[in-house]
This record gives sequence, C-alpha cells and structure tokens, in this order.
Amino acid sequence: MAGIFKAYDIRGTIPEEISAEAARRIGFSFANYLAGERIVVGRDMRDSSPALSAAFIEGVLASGTRVADIGLATTPMLYAAIIDGGFDGGAMITASHLPARYNGIKLCKEKAIPLSGTDGLPEVEALYRRGDPVPKPRGKAERLDFLARYVDRVASLLDPPPSVKLVVDAGNGMGGLDTLRVLERFPGCEVVPLYMEPDGEFPNHVPNPILPETTVELQERVIAEGADFGVAFDGDADRCGFIDEQGQRVPSDLVIGILAGYYLHRSPGSTILYDLRASHAVAERIAALGGIPTKTRVGHSFVKRRMREVDAVFAGELSGHYYYRDMGYIDSGILSLVSLLGLYRVQGGPVSDWVRPLQTYAQSGEINFHVRGAEALLRELESVYGDGEADHLDGLTVEYPTWWFNVRQSHTEPAVRLVMEADDAEVLERQKAKLEQIVNKYTARS
Repeated sequence: MAGIFKAYDIRGTIPEEISAEAARRIGFSFANYLAGERIVVGRDMRDSSPALSAAFIEGVLASGTRVADIGLATTPMLYAAIIDGGFDGGAMITASHLPARYNGIKLCKEKAIPLSGTDGLPEVEALYRRGDPVPKPRGKAERLDFLARYVDRVASLLDPPPSVKLVVDAGNGMGGLDTLRVLERFPGCEVVPLYMEPDGEFPNHVPNPILPETTVELQERVIAEGADFGVAFDGDADRCGFIDEQGQRVPSDLVIGILAGYYLHRSPGSTILYDLRASHAVAERIAALGGIPTKTRVGHSFVKRRMREVDAVFAGELSGHYYYRDMGYIDSGILSLVSLLGLYRVQGGPVSDWVRPLQTYAQSGEINFHVRGAEALLRELESVYGDGEADHLDGLTVEYPTWWFNVRQSHTEPAVRLVMEADDAEVLERQKAKLEQIVNKYTARS
C-alpha cells in the first residue's frame, strides 16, 4: 500500500492499493490526528465509494469522534458543509477525474482547509503506518441532508442573467448532482444537458476537461445547438473547462483573466491570485481592471493559504481550479459557471469577445518530460539562463524582455513540467528548441 499518500490527497487502485480495511485505518488515523469532536463525510458516485465511505466512517467513530454523513456530494459541497456546519474537519471519498479503477480520499481541517504533503498528510500517514489496532465503532454516523441548503447558497451568489443558452457536460460525474438544480432557479438559462447521470464507470468519457479529447462532443454540441457557451466538469466537480460559442476551448489560464472582470466589478481594487504559469496577459488584464495581480505557486493547499493571507477575492490555476472567497476560499466548478453567467449581466457576450483580448502572446501549453535528476536539471537551467531574471516561487521561472519559461517538478511522478510564452511564435519556437535540447539530456531511459 506504499504510495497511496500523495501531495494533496490519498488515492490508488481498488482494492489492491485502497481496500475497505485501509479506509478504516485511514479514518481512525485522521480522527486521531485531528483530535476534534465532529467531522463530515461525503462520497462520489464510484462503485467502490459506498464501501470505502462506510469503512472510513467506522474508523472515525472508533476514535470517539462523531460523524455526519452527507452521502453523494461534489467536493465543493463537502467543503461547504464543513464551513456551514462548523465541523472540525471533513473527508471526501473520491478519485476526482481518474478512471473507474481508482478511488481516494481528500481530507480537510476546519474551514475546509486542506491537508497536504506539507501540512497534515505526513502526520496522518505516520499514524496509519504505525498500525494501531482499530477498535469497534462507538455509535453511528448521523445522516445530514445538505444538498438543498447548498443549492440555495450557490444560487444566492448569482444575479439572474439575461437569456443564455448553454451546454453542460457532467461527464457522468458529480456535477450532475447540483448543476441543474442551481440553473433551474433562473428561467433565462436554457440548458442542454450531457451525461448528467452519475455513473462511476464513466461510460462516455473520462471526466477530465483539461484533456482536449474529452470535450470534442461538447464542442460539437455547442455549435449544433447554437449555444452561447459550454462547460465541462471533472469527476468531483471542483474543476471545469469552458467552450466558447464558436466551439473553441477557452484556455484555462485565460479564464482567470475573464472571471477576474466579474469579481473586480463586484469588489473594485481587490487582489486576484493567478497561477505563475498563466499568460502574462492575465496579470495585465487584472491590473488594467484596477485589481492587484498576485502570483501563486501551484497546488490547491498553497493557493487557499495564500488567498487567506492577502484576502484575495478570486484565484485560478492552469488545471481548471478556480477559487472563491465568498464561499470560504474553496475551489468550485459550479461557482465558476455561476461567475461566467454573471459576466453576461456585467458586460454581455459573446465569450469569444472576452477571450480575444487576452490572446496576445504565443504560448507553449504545459509540456511534460519524464526525467531523471530533476534537481540537477533545474540547476543547469539556472546556470545556462543566468542572464535572465530568475524566480523560485515554484520550480524555476526565468524572465527575458520578449519571452519567459517555468520548469517545475511534478508532485506525483518523476517528471518536470515546462511552460513557455513569448511575444511571437518565432521567438517561442526558437527558445523552445534550445530549452528542450537541455531537458532531453535528462529524459528518463528504461
């Protein structure tokens, strides 16, 4: 079972890496680490989730901690339940966008503050590996029906938009639980649903909107329906991706700049956090709107912590995670959809007109390399590009007047991830070739 504790959560294959017994021991370890009185537990629609959730709850009850079970939920809904109920922590049984053979657990402290590889998860893992016997459960979990209250809370954040037609693809994930319930509150929204029925086997496509192949049908449907835009959720609905009215994918970093417009209209002069890998056009857009653009390192635990430190109203990552102060600094797909709808009232569409002004630079996208000696690679790159302006917020970022790059180690695999941007395509391709020549010296070989 070594290796199920990752940088931001616990996950693995079922039942080889995560069994019911493992979930029971994790629940017991988490409760003992937390040392609280009450936690809340939710789960996704995977076939293995009911058994893992029941076992995890047994482990928590064995510690003497009380449990509220909200049953099927999105991850943002679980976060909201922690905050709304004043719980000492919570757990979401999910493997997010991963295929059906996987499952996992996301753990949080009070206020939905996530445990991670730098905060809490190592301590839970140490307790888990110590292998203390798990006694019999003390009492039973109480059932908490939270969906209606959650839908009310999300809907309250949206001023009724003008007439808008959208296509929603839940990918048979948990986005099918709440999205239509929220949108039906607004008669101006005409919704074309795709794969809204939760199904842990994911019979249509893997619920990962960052992968281009997963949104092909959504893109076609937006055009066929004459829709204003489309949205796709990942498996546990804490991420999403958007399609414009022309059927084009909206780059996830540019969504930060687009949604910043909505939040700076509502809260002028506010701080907006943006992923350090995002296009420079994003920071420029935030500043032009009177906001305070602030870089953040990658990873939801870091983003949420930084948002609290600087009182940021909104934040976003290249991965399609977007974060909201109004809901307790949580990342949420449905709130991203609600925010985009809000823009129609503020500035009208179409979406492509919001995207175009941000497409001012040539971008590489994220390029992954499986390497050996990632730290040595970063040292060499810093030496070779020593005449640039270096930044170590996350990995190595080097800035030049007409181009920049970021190289960072993956938290989950022996790989580095490269992002580049330049004033034009010619500069980008020339500098990319030089960088790749260096990186390829470290490419892993079997």
